[in-house]
Amino acid sequence: MKKEFFESDIGESYVKAELSSGLKIFILEKPQYTTSYAIFGTKYGSIDTAFSANGGEKVSVPEGIAHFLEHKLFESEDGDAFSKYAKTGAYANAFTSFDKTCYLFSCADKFYENLDILLTFVQSPYFTEQTVQKEQGIIGQEIKMYEDSPAWRVMFNMLMAMYHNHPVRIDIAGTTDSISKIDAELLYKCYNTFYSPSNMFICIAGNIDADKVLKVIEEKIKPQEPLEITRFFEQEPETVVKPYTEQKLAVAQPMFCFGFKEKTEKPQRSVKEKICSALLLEIIASDSSPLYKQLTNDGLINDEFSSEYFSGNGYCATIFEGESKNPAAVAEAIKNEVKRLKAEGIDKKLFSAIRCGMYGNAIRLFDSVEGIAMQLVDCAMNGSGLFDELKYLKSVTKEDVERRLELLDCENTVLSVINPMEEI
Repeated sequence: MKKEFFESDIGESYVKAELSSGLKIFILEKPQYTTSYAIFGTKYGSIDTAFSANGGEKVSVPEGIAHFLEHKLFESEDGDAFSKYAKTGAYANAFTSFDKTCYLFSCADKFYENLDILLTFVQSPYFTEQTVQKEQGIIGQEIKMYEDSPAWRVMFNMLMAMYHNHPVRIDIAGTTDSISKIDAELLYKCYNTFYSPSNMFICIAGNIDADKVLKVIEEKIKPQEPLEITRFFEQEPETVVKPYTEQKLAVAQPMFCFGFKEKTEKPQRSVKEKICSALLLEIIASDSSPLYKQLTNDGLINDEFSSEYFSGNGYCATIFEGESKNPAAVAEAIKNEVKRLKAEGIDKKLFSAIRCGMYGNAIRLFDSVEGIAMQLVDCAMNGSGLFDELKYLKSVTKEDVERRLELLDCENTVLSVINPMEEI
């Protein structure tokens, strides 16, 4: 086992270890806390629909299979994992995103018993045609529920209008048609590829002993040779599919999602690029920004207004969303503010105040074991360090953020709107 130890100047430290199988482990001890949080994850999400293992034949699978696999993995021949966690009193959950699947628990006691449950069920797939067919019905109902969710649809309608080919445009759960093509053989094929330890990670924060945890993990992880996974994506044009899309659902007032599609010359953004993007969004749209004050005074937005830097393997967008009586006016105001900042530059005082605020928030994150564990997941996914954000927030300049601003193309945007249904 390889081990590294990292310290920061804020009094925090963590251990990073790697087993011979390639599994990466991140542990941050918080002995003064009463709770612990553990995540067992894999770099496997909804966008991974075409792949090969160790240079073998290309495999294409139905959309939604990563999410389907997440649901099925909790089941085993001797009962489901949730019932086992219920006996220990731990909170347990799982989620699938565009690029990862994570299984997690949090607890105040019986940590090692809960860890054993986690390590066991994630490594013990059990799929039969009967249980797969049953799950198709369950997930089919979930998909229909999301089809009626305004917050879900406004986002995915935007992604479908933004991306021509990239699978980020497809709902994470897939479609009722795509999941009908999933069978036990396909699930095992995806599991044996993406649930290889070399593609996985374990992130833990809380009142635990790192050496003891590493010993338990080393004993429980099944030995396996590292696996090389190649992911395939169709070439994605730089342009959007269409600049506007709308749908009518049961909402009190229009909802919107407005995004700038950005070039993706490389698979992942660096930590510094992400920091610059986060700073830029605060400068453009935080409640201390000129734009926010203008839109609020004009009655065009409310407290639901937010922004997000959305990026991953082969996709990248800067997104603003919320509720408004006039979404088109909000989108136009955002574009005008981007143009103004490009022409005039970013205000020094505003930049300094926002950077200081973000630095304070980054430090406060270490007060939450859940927050720490999720940050460690980002480290595992991106190959970054837990303290990199603090380092770059100290050194990033106004000029760095202004260069980031230039990547926002006001001619390459999508506005997605959910309008209220017409009264009969």
